[in-house]
Amino acid sequence: MSRQHPFHNTFSIICGGSKGIGRATARRIVQQGGNVCLIARSPAPLQETQQTLLTEKPFEDQWVESISADTTDDGRLRPLLEALTARRGVPDYLINVVGYARPQYVDNLSLDDFRQHMEINYFGQLVPTLIVLPYMQQSRKGHIAFTASILGFMGLIGHAAYTPTKYALFGLAECLRHELKPYGISFSVLFPPDTDTPGFAFENQSKPSEAALIASTAKLLTSEEVANVFVDGLLRHEFEILPGDAGWIRLVMRLSPALVRWIIDRDLRKARKKLGK
Repeated sequence: MSRQHPFHNTFSIICGGSKGIGRATARRIVQQGGNVCLIARSPAPLQETQQTLLTEKPFEDQWVESISADTTDDGRLRPLLEALTARRGVPDYLINVVGYARPQYVDNLSLDDFRQHMEINYFGQLVPTLIVLPYMQQSRKGHIAFTASILGFMGLIGHAAYTPTKYALFGLAECLRHELKPYGISFSVLFPPDTDTPGFAFENQSKPSEAALIASTAKLLTSEEVANVFVDGLLRHEFEILPGDAGWIRLVMRLSPALVRWIIDRDLRKARKKLGK
């Protein structure tokens, strides 16, 4: 590995790699010499991302593949990843960036809404992990990353279906980190704040007005800014990767959670007053 190409001769599977943070992460890894397999549901953006990345690889023998699949579907995904591993070997990195958010007031959420968030956000990252993990255990190496959110350690209005799924990913990573340390497998959890992605644009279509006002006071990061911090954290094997404001908010939440709750409760009062509620 060189400083310029620290991912040279590595193999990363990136679930949710066709758009947003996943695409930006894949791009950074490819530019740093890594081989990648992108996984996403929609074939068109997946193929476009694959072709773009192929033009940016620094090494002739470097490869970029893609698989169109829903990562919540074990029956569909398992044989595809098994075939990929048979051809390319055990991945050095499994990077899970699959996610979904449809914020709404809790009285407008159905039980199906809660289930859908858990299915995509939690099981969409758990299923590929359970498929790849035995290979990493056998080879006694590997790094698995999950994408949570700044709402993986705090809660805000409108996110009752979303936030529990991100807490669940954090808890999963904590358990796996501990259990699989003897196998040489390491873990990371990314906690991005609001990031300018297609998913964020979709989220804003249903976001309660109070939540939108509170969010508007924070800096919106680009996918590239988050991916840069993410990839650097992966190389350092950091467990908690905290881009932008997530770092200081996480610190204050650890040291004085009551203070964070007081601040967000104050922000909610201000938002409601501004909206005439």
